[in-house]
Amino acid sequence: MRLFRPLLPIALLGLLLAVPLAAREVVPPPGGWSTVAPARAGFDPARLAAAVDLAQRSAVVAPADLRQVIVDHYSVREPGYRVLGPTRPRAGSSGMVVRGGRVVAQWGDLERADMAFSVTKSFIGTLAGFAVAEGRIGGADEAVSARVQGPWFEGEPHARITWRHLLEQSSDWRGELFGIEDWADRPVGANLGEWRNPPRPGPGVAHEYNDVRVNLLALALLEVMREPLPQALRTRIMDPIGASPTWRWHGYETSWVELDGLRMQSVSGGGHFGGGMFVSTSDLARFGLLVARDGRWGERQVLPRAWVDAMRVPSAPRDDYGFLWWLNTGRRAIPAAPESAIWASGFGGNWVYVDREHDLVVVLRWVPEQKPVVEAVLGALRG
Repeated sequence: MRLFRPLLPIALLGLLLAVPLAAREVVPPPGGWSTVAPARAGFDPARLAAAVDLAQRSAVVAPADLRQVIVDHYSVREPGYRVLGPTRPRAGSSGMVVRGGRVVAQWGDLERADMAFSVTKSFIGTLAGFAVAEGRIGGADEAVSARVQGPWFEGEPHARITWRHLLEQSSDWRGELFGIEDWADRPVGANLGEWRNPPRPGPGVAHEYNDVRVNLLALALLEVMREPLPQALRTRIMDPIGASPTWRWHGYETSWVELDGLRMQSVSGGGHFGGGMFVSTSDLARFGLLVARDGRWGERQVLPRAWVDAMRVPSAPRDDYGFLWWLNTGRRAIPAAPESAIWASGFGGNWVYVDREHDLVVVLRWVPEQKPVVEAVLGALRG
């Protein structure tokens, strides 16, 4: 009697075991991750342990009250600054190193949904690809005014603002949104008069990091997608990649709008004024892995591949910035990383490093000096 029959021929099984982990397109099942020993994933175990130790030693988790932290940070220079969205105290630091779809190193509470601040912007940049793929907008270079009604994109030069300008933070949009003036976000100049009247380069000329304008992009996407962005994100990305149900995406107490007779909240692109994504380290690692795999999740193409490529293209006004993702153009920011590496970055040391060349994702929470940690992780790779 045959007691055992291998599921695969022994020779084929041997070939599969010989395939490098990074080439097998492993993705974690919903609710958990598989792990792999550092040596088997191509790391020097001692050097990887040193990188993790550096991340833990570099973490800053005090004071815990993030509401007070952002008030103290922004109110010094931003007139009339106030917190309009929810905040959550930070606890301990956490992080993950994922290679080949498996966890190589992890520390801290991976399931706690913490504020992610401007990491949220990269979610918006990614979600915008569905508006293009579904025909809700005509492409990155279409004028937003062609699809979005209302006062925000009327007249010169606002009528010339394109989706690309908003995605690359080069729109030079001027005005008030949800009770916040655009100039009051990181004002430019030496005094209030100069802050209120900064230079006006026009759309597409200069990069200016500005949460008010990213919030405008989120509102414009809400207008064309005709559903709250958290719902759009859940159905198009987070559920397909098996993310937990714990993440939340908040706006402001002033950002409620009426759409198709329904009251909806337009969400924010970060936690500058409170709100933004509250998301766990584990869910951020899934998101990073999706982008590292060019939008694939197993056999399914979740994100349009063309949009993943578009997000990585350096913008004309700032060549280390794409569609709300930071780029390693010329390997200037992280010389040890490949030029194709990109990352999402948020206040307080929230980072999602995405490296498709090494099939590597590194998530760091509350580590203000992230680049030395990423360089240490890359330095632990063998060969």
